This record gives sequence, C-alpha cells and structure tokens, in this order.
Amino acid sequence: MLTEHSITMRVRYCETDAMGFLHHSQFFNFFEQGRTELLRAQGGCYRDIEESGLFLVVAKLQCQYHSPARYDDLLTLVTKVDNISAVKIEHSYKLYCGDKLLASAKSTLACVDREGKIQRLPDSISAH
Repeated sequence: MLTEHSITMRVRYCETDAMGFLHHSQFFNFFEQGRTELLRAQGGCYRDIEESGLFLVVAKLQCQYHSPARYDDLLTLVTKVDNISAVKIEHSYKLYCGDKLLASAKSTLACVDREGKIQRLPDSISAH
C-alpha cells in the first residue's frame, strides 16, 4: 500500500505576491495537487469517485509556514496518508525547496454525498 508520494513543481510568476514570494494561499493549491497525485499513484481517481456520487471535502486544514519560496524556485511536496477511517482521510504535507523546509501542514477530508451527508469511503480508498 502506497502511503507517501512526492511531486515537484516550479513557482510560477502568477503565484507570487508583490514582494516576489509564493503567496500563502498557493500552498493550499499545492497540497490539493499532492493529494490528487498520491491517489493517482495508488491507482485511484477523484473523477471516478465524484462520478459515483461521493465527494472528498476538506473538513480541516492547518499549515505552518517556515520559510518563503520565490518565483522560479523548484519545490518538492511530500504528501503522506496518516490515517484512514470509515469516513475520513488524514494527510500530512511537507513542502521543500532543496533541503529547506518551507511549510508543514495537515488536512482531514470527509466523504460526503451530493447532499453533504457523511458517507463511508469507497472501497477503492479504504482498501489503501
């Protein structure tokens, strides 16, 4: 079972603030990309989950910033599954520029139906 996955990305100009730093809001987009790519590496697909009528919604997300990134920096994001229960998935993230830790974060995703009611995770995820 694959529980950890890394991706690399380059900071684009449109993701920076007026000072040339990666804007704090962009970190959350990177974390979403990390979750998606981890699921894909496990053989899953968010699109298939949503087409079945289930959605993985962010119930909790916290981030601690350690150091800034700048335009054109090459970053590595490590996404890890920390816990899976019947209805939720907990991830942790570490974002690096080289060996330097830029941010660490944790999220909890809940599985819901189209009406927003809590549902069991699909077997394709809970089996991971």
